Formats: sequence, C-alpha cells, structure tokens
Amino acid sequence: MSEPIDWLPDGTPYSPRFGDRYHSENGGLDQARRVFLHGCGLPGAWAGQPQWRILETGFGFGLNFLVTWAAWRADPQRPTLLHFVSTEAWPVGADDLLRATTAHPELAPLAGALHRQWWGLLPGVHRLSFDEGRVLLTLCVGDTQNLLRQQSLTVDAVYLDGFSPQRNPEIWDLHTLKAVARCCRRGTRLATWTIARAVRDALAQCGFEVSRVPGVPPKRDNLHATYNPHWETRTTRQPQTTTQPAVPGTCIVIGGGIAGAATAASLARRGWQVVVLDQAAEPAAGASALPAGVFAPHVSPDDSVLSRLSRSGIRTTLQQAQGLLNEGVDWSHCGVLEHRTDGSPGLSVDWMHGPGAAWSQPAPSSTLAEAQLPPDAAACWHHQAGWVRPARLAKALLGQPGIHWQGGSQVAQLRRLERPAADDQPTALLWQAVDAQDNVIAEAPTLVIAAGAGSRELLNHRWPLQPVRGQVSWGIHAEPAAPLLPFPANGHGNLVPRFPMDNRLGEAPGSGQAWVMGSTFERDVEALPPTAADIHSAHTTNWAKLQGLLPGIAPQLEPAFATALSVPHTVAAFGDTPVLEHAVRSWAAVRCTAPDRLPIVGPVDTTHLPGLWVNTAMGARGLTLALLCGELLAARLQGEPLPLDTKLARALGTERLAEACTQPKPS
Repeated sequence: MSEPIDWLPDGTPYSPRFGDRYHSENGGLDQARRVFLHGCGLPGAWAGQPQWRILETGFGFGLNFLVTWAAWRADPQRPTLLHFVSTEAWPVGADDLLRATTAHPELAPLAGALHRQWWGLLPGVHRLSFDEGRVLLTLCVGDTQNLLRQQSLTVDAVYLDGFSPQRNPEIWDLHTLKAVARCCRRGTRLATWTIARAVRDALAQCGFEVSRVPGVPPKRDNLHATYNPHWETRTTRQPQTTTQPAVPGTCIVIGGGIAGAATAASLARRGWQVVVLDQAAEPAAGASALPAGVFAPHVSPDDSVLSRLSRSGIRTTLQQAQGLLNEGVDWSHCGVLEHRTDGSPGLSVDWMHGPGAAWSQPAPSSTLAEAQLPPDAAACWHHQAGWVRPARLAKALLGQPGIHWQGGSQVAQLRRLERPAADDQPTALLWQAVDAQDNVIAEAPTLVIAAGAGSRELLNHRWPLQPVRGQVSWGIHAEPAAPLLPFPANGHGNLVPRFPMDNRLGEAPGSGQAWVMGSTFERDVEALPPTAADIHSAHTTNWAKLQGLLPGIAPQLEPAFATALSVPHTVAAFGDTPVLEHAVRSWAAVRCTAPDRLPIVGPVDTTHLPGLWVNTAMGARGLTLALLCGELLAARLQGEPLPLDTKLARALGTERLAEACTQPKPS
C-alpha cells in the first residue's frame, strides 16, 4: 500500500503518519533550490566531472530530485552521469506524486517521466533511469539507517531532508547520521534546513565541520556541513569496488551477444570508448540469435534472491527496450502468463496487499480462459513482462555512440603487457587480445570477457562454468494464422505465440508471423550444429513441454510438429527452408551457467589481474538479467552507487567463486 496523503485547502500535502506538512505550496521549489542544490555548491561543484553522486534522506514527492535533474539538464558543464540516491520509508502513491510535482509547470515533463516509472516499489533498492541512462535515481525503500548500513556507497553531496526532528526523530539521530557519514568522502558537502542543536552536535561527532548560514524564509538559518574528520577514514567498507575506481577510457569487450552488448552500452553511456570483439561477422550470432524469447520476473513465496534479482533485471530491460526498440516489432511489453505446472502458488499469501501487485498477481479467470486453462490452474500473471528479439536488442545496444564493432575477431588468448614510461607518459598496464597467430587484435587498460560459453577458455577454466545446449522449436503461422493466445506463456518451457518474421528466419521482412517454443536444457553438451537425431529429440521434448504448459492450445500446433516427429530428416535447421513450409523448424545454441545458476559479474582478480573483468554465465535468463549485469559491472568499475541491493550484488560477484579459483590464471 502507498503512503496515504491528505491535501490541505491551500494545496499543501500533509502526512497523517507524521502529523506534518511535506512543504509549503510556494516554498517547496525555493527550498529545493536554495537549501539543497545551492547549499551543496551545485551546479558549480560538479562542472566537468565524469559523474556526480548525491545522497538524499527522505524522497517525499521528489522535488529535490526534480530540481537537481532540471539543473543538470540546463548546465553545459554538467557531469556525464548524475547519480541521485534517495531513501524513503513510506513511498507516496503515484497519483499523489504527480499531483504534487506537476503543480510546478517548469518541472512537469520531468515529473511525468518520474511518474511513469513510479510503480512496484517493494522494500529494497530500485534503479530508475532517465535521459538515456545518464540520470540515475536509486530509490532505497525502507528504514534509512538500515538501508545505508547495508549499501556500499560513496557520495559527493548530501541532502539531509525529512520531517522535523520532533516529528520523525529516527531519521535525524546519531546512528542514522553515522550511516550517512560512512557514505561520504573527505570533502563531501551536506545541506539541510534544520539547525536543531542535536543535529548539529551529531554531525560534528560524525566528522562534519558544521556552520549556520542565512536561511530560506520562513527559516532564519539553515545548516551547511563538510565531511572532514580529524581521523583517518576506513576504506575497507567497500569490498565490491576496486581499490581505485576507473575513469572513462578505452576498453575491450569480448563477446557480441546480449551480455557483451549490454556491457559496452553501459560503459559507452559513461564516456568510455569501447571496442567489441567477436568471432562472428555480425552481432548476436550465438545464444543471442534466439528467434524470440520471454522476459519475466521469477516469483517465490519467500521472495528469494533470484526473485528480487529478476525484478531489478526486468526494470532495467524495460527501461532500455522502451528507448531502443520498436514496440510490437522488436519486442512487446504485453505481460506473460506463468502456468505453474507443479501446482505451487508462487506468490506469498499477502502479496496482493502491497506494491508487488504491480509486478505479478494470481492469474485472473479471464486470462486463464484465454489460455484454455481450468479456473483452478496454479498460474500467475506478470504485468511487467513480455517477449523480445534478442538480436535486435543487441544490435541496438551496440549502435550507440562510443562503441566500435570488430567482427571476425577470433581471440585465442589474453596477454597482459606493461608498457614502459616514455615522453612524460607514466607506465601503462594493458590487456591485449591476441589471435591464434599471436597477432594483437586490440589492446586497452580494461578488458571485459562477456563471451558466454567461450568465456571458459579465455579464463583458462578458472571457474567451473558449465556449457548447456538449448534447442527451440519454431514455425511460421499458416494463413489464416492460428489464433493461439494473445500473450506469451512460461513455466516448464515457454511459448512466444506470435512475433514478426524477418530475413534471419529465411523469410522477407514483413512476410508473416512466427511462433517459438522451448527450450531444451542439455547440460555439458556443446556440439553444434546438432545432429538430426538431436533435433528430433529436442522437438519431442518441446512438444511434451507445450502439452503440459498449454494443453488446450497445443493441438493448434500439432500439425506443425507432426512431420518433424515422424520423419526427422525433413526438419530444417535455423534459416534453411524445410520440406513443408509450415512444419516445425529448429534452432540451437550453447549457453553457459555457474554452479549456483546466477550470472558472474565483476573483476577476475584485482590483485594479480587488475583491469580484467567478466560478465558471463547468463544461462537461460539473459533477457531478464544481462542488461542489469552490464549496469552492475559499469557501476563497480567506476565506484558508483550500485543498481541493486549490495546483498544481491554480492550474489552475482566474482568474489563468491574465489574458493573455486584453482586453475591457472591467464598469462
């Protein structure tokens, strides 16, 4: 449930929980600009910086964020990236948010953009993205003190805000301010509207130099502070970052699929110049060449690590797909039905009483009827889900400025080189990507391995990555096209019932519609192309999955499967022309998984192999998690606020595999 708001006759929002106004109708913008933005020396302080990181306590209606975002937009000297991290224990409803913020016409477009992403705000960390990913709002929902203690965060400015110390003392107490101080670097500036003695004393105790300044009416005084403790601060509280965060430079990414493209795009948005190497001539030639796939959140009654990760991944995928792809052609945010064929409920009993209902709900009877499932079927409807053409997403990501595609580049090994100082240039540590003839393909101080199953060889089998071959069955809809169902379904396998054809499927663009069903999960199998017997076995598996997933719908595709299941040699591989035009076809690729079935994101070995990073092992969840992993890698590389909870970031980090690091390291 969202936080209830009362609106006073003068239009001022009022909190019944705290018995206090959020701000005065005319003073809200003035306070945001003069107390917080200007109080932290902005916009001047961020001029020419690659990034600027702001922490706010108490998001409220977001006026401080909107004013800061507007100032960033208007400043020709703005940083490449603006991070705004805000805590909020009780998020307001979307309608109240829009009412409060669009009352200020100059902020209305920004407020509308914020409102469109203001959904599904469960406790935890949410990354909202604006201006093509260059303004990033990290909203931490929950108790400020606990959230800040859990996060690995360093900021350049602090907006200390919230209801008055008398009404909401917890957000101003010593323990909360200690948590704020742990997020500061020496020189971080802090601003607030209160001059309460207890707050001044607590800030001083935490290492801030505090001063009163003329206030914004009706306040006579406000407070400015600078973090400058008389003791040496500890830096070991940030195990998830490198010792020295990197600044934008040149980088090599090996792998042109979704993981590599997402990594390159995240770095390019931050000002990096990225060379993407792949052995294929075109992007997305491996597992990312899947004809079409489903993205949907994972659900579990205990809201497991994977469930929370999947929601963060879906939000990132939606944000980038909406900006890069054509709805209905390259992808569709249409929702997905999950038929839980094992009968388990998926969602907790109280799920529908909170913001999680914006993500998923028990499948409505009308949706079950469309899928021809019985009214008592165990099923969920995922609002924030859909289908996407992975190759089109990868190409759109790689088409952004700052990325150079270099296909036909077969990397045989990696080599670390120390280039001596010369011509007033310091010693340079470089990574070289080398081919089988020992020719250097590319070199850069930073290199990211994002080659899926090919990552194992480049890492000299450092970690126990498992290859997994997957085969899907797909076909062209006959005319008139079979109705099937109007949305994808997943569970034990998944079906995308309809997506536009293109010439990658052996047809002319716009010539029809196709469906795809899969996939097999063949562990420790990496042979490509599969044999005719393998293909026949895969079609048998996918047909059985379809019958279990959608028993009422499956008969519509039985004629397409019939020939393939009876005469294996008539089945064509991906891109070929089958004997029968509307018979089922085959597509296969090899994926890669870690022992715990989660992606691997982070530095390979910061001590012995500085500059070498990895983003791999997406398994069967690349469409859900790859774009989030690209953002996580970039954030860790640059020492930014992370796009998800620190506990979840650790679940993806390379550090978790340290004990398995028994194989020889790259030379």
